[in-house]
This record gives sequence, structure tokens and C-alpha cells, in this order.
Amino acid sequence: MISVVGGGIAGLAAAYRLQRRGYDVQVFEASDEVGGLAAVYETAGDPIEKFYHHLSKSERTIVELAEDLGVGDRLEWLVGKNAYYVDGVVHPLDTPWEILAYPHMSVYDKFRLGMLTMEIDVRGGIPQFDTYDDLAAFEDVPIRDFLIEHTTRGVYENFFEPLLDAKFGSRKDDVSAAWLLGRIKFRGERDLLRGEILGYFEGGFAPLVDALVDAVGEENISTGARVTGLDLDGGAVDAITVETDDGEAAWSTDAAVVAAMPNVLEELTGYDCEIDFQGAVCAVVTMDEPLTDTYWLNIAHDAPFGALIEHTNFVPPERYGGDHLLYVASYIQDYEEDNWRMDDDELEDAWLDHVEEMFPAFDRDAVSAFRVARNPRAAPVYERGYLDMIVPYDLADEVAEGVYYAGMASRAQYPERSLNGGIVAGYECADRIAEKRN
Repeated sequence: MISVVGGGIAGLAAAYRLQRRGYDVQVFEASDEVGGLAAVYETAGDPIEKFYHHLSKSERTIVELAEDLGVGDRLEWLVGKNAYYVDGVVHPLDTPWEILAYPHMSVYDKFRLGMLTMEIDVRGGIPQFDTYDDLAAFEDVPIRDFLIEHTTRGVYENFFEPLLDAKFGSRKDDVSAAWLLGRIKFRGERDLLRGEILGYFEGGFAPLVDALVDAVGEENISTGARVTGLDLDGGAVDAITVETDDGEAAWSTDAAVVAAMPNVLEELTGYDCEIDFQGAVCAVVTMDEPLTDTYWLNIAHDAPFGALIEHTNFVPPERYGGDHLLYVASYIQDYEEDNWRMDDDELEDAWLDHVEEMFPAFDRDAVSAFRVARNPRAAPVYERGYLDMIVPYDLADEVAEGVYYAGMASRAQYPERSLNGGIVAGYECADRIAEKRN
């Protein structure tokens, strides 16, 4: 029997892959529900994720999995309109003419930014098309230095710096240029006349998770089951200890896939991962009317959140009983920050006050619900030297034979974390187990 520690998307994917290769699997999830960051709220219609999700066209593994599970026909490719809030104005940034009209960069700034987004290096006046192919070449380059050299100071100060402040806060100067280049490669396809093309499942990501659970089998998934120990015998794992409401029990196992955050891996094995993680606070605001006509609104403004993501400008509000749903999102670098310490009522007052300041026509009475989700380790900080800190899939040399890692500190979650990366990580561990046992 193979044990999987964690019932998020990576753990479920590992279990699914292992079963298809003929192995008996048991998934142990400490919380009362599976899905991890894909967990949902109920609405007046379809469920909605507690933390915003969509797919890029580059995320192929999750699409293939959906097809294998029989839910591929529920995946829709929709237009996600983007804009930038600067000095009290929402500037759409989807079409070429909208970008040309953006007043906070010069024409030359926009040209250099455009060349970078197309991965064309125009330094020296001769276009080079392979400069950015190897992300590792930029792993130790500070993102500010990279942008000033490869675009302009205006591009950095008037476009990227506010975004980096929102994403990484006090850690922005630690971030690697490889992360930015990876984001450029990762992003979705763009329709020049409409905007970015992004994927979303009819009914949200819950149908995919439900299909995975059905495929793995509910009898092979234990919730409310916290793995508290890995027992090693002769340099190999041979049992795990699981704590439930009924007490502790030992399960014999031939291998263990830890599909959880690296702090769980450290608690179980002593393996010390040096990657720093940032927390996230994300509210879903239910409203009677829309706030904007934009899906993703980046903010260059002194607000306590980094983005406003109006989900029902991406997926029609009719899917949610006619309600309009808005994500208000903030990353946390320090757990002493107000956003982390405030309770839900305090957060609602503070955040909606700022929304009202940004949009004077906003009607607080139109808000019928304000639901807050918090995660202390929502995403890695992709600092310089990150590749040297990732956790190997197979930890035979570092910990013991039969110990594998498929959590967010794995190679599949570089240069950006995603549900697709979680599935890839789960598959990678499953394939390594199968290769060793064949």
C-alpha cells in the first residue's frame, strides 16, 4: 500500500496515477475536506473557490486529466479583461490601442515592455529571440536590475514596481528575474481584439476535484486524518502513524508521498526546506451589482489589498443566481501585518472603506456577504537562488527510501505555483515509485 499525505490536488493526482499503475493507495487529509486551495464556498448557483483560480493555455496536464476523468467538456475558454487602477482611473490594458493610450509610460517604454512580453531581446538594436529561453540563467539576477537593463526605468517604476509591491511587499527586492520571465511564459494566450484567454470549468473547479475523488474512491480517502509520523526500518519507510478523532493508529506502507507544505515534511522527517512562503488573505464579496467591467484589476494605489478580481466579469453572474462576485486579495509577508491580525468584521470594514474610496459610486448596501479565507503558506517567495532550494521528488538520499515529496516546494511549482503544477508533482512522484518497483 502507498500512503499519500495530503488530499489537495497534488495528493489526489498522485493517488490517481498510482492506482492506474496498479497500486493500492490511501490518502490521508488532516482537514475535513479535500481540495486544498481549490476548496469552495456555496453560492446562489454554482460553488466558487475560496481563492481565485483560472487556467492558462500553457497548463496542459490539468486539461488532459479533466479529459481522462470525463469532465473535459466542462472546461470553457473565456476572456479575462485586465486593467490597471492608477490615480483614481481604471485603465484597460487588453487591446493594442488601450495599451497605447495608457498615459503613465512613454511610447518607447511601451515598445520595450511589448518586446519583453514577446520574449524578444532588443538590447543593442539587433533582436535576439533566444535570450530568455533558459530561466536558470536569470536565477540570481535581481528583478529590478533585470527590468531596468532589459526594458527601461520607466517600465519598472510605472508598471512593474506597484505590481511587485502588491505581490511580494517587503520581499520584492529578493525576487529573481527568472520568476518574472516564467510568468511571461506561463500567461494565457491573448486575443488582440478582446483580451486574455483563460480557462474555467463550468461549475468551477469542484467538478474536477469531485471527479478525482470518485476515480480514487472515497473508501481510499480519509479526512480528519492527520499523519503524525513516518516509521523507518533499515533506511526505508515501512509505516505511518495517523491521528483521528478515534485516536492514533499505525498503517503499514511501502512508500509515502508527502503532498503538503514543506513544514509538514519537516515535521515528519526532519527535512529542512529553506524556501520562504507568503500567506494570503482573500475575501469573496457578494454584491447585487457589478463594481467594474474588468475581470482582473491591478492596483497602483495605497490600498490594503493588491488586486480586485471581479469573477462575474469573467464567468456570467447568471451562474451564481444573478449575484456579482468579487475577490479582494492580499499577500502577507509578516504575520504581524494588520490584514492577518484583523478579524473578519474588521477586515470587511477596512477593505470596503478602501473600495469606497477608490470607487465613490460603490454602494455598501449592495454587499450581501463578505467571506474571508486565510492561508499562512499560499505561495512561495521566488527569491534568487530558488532552484537550489526546491525539494526533490524522491527523498531516498536525503531522508529514507520510499519517501517522496509532491508539495508546493517541488520543481513542478516553479516558476509559478498552480493547480497544474500540483498535478504534475503528483504524477512525478507516482512515476518514480512505479519505476523503482518495476
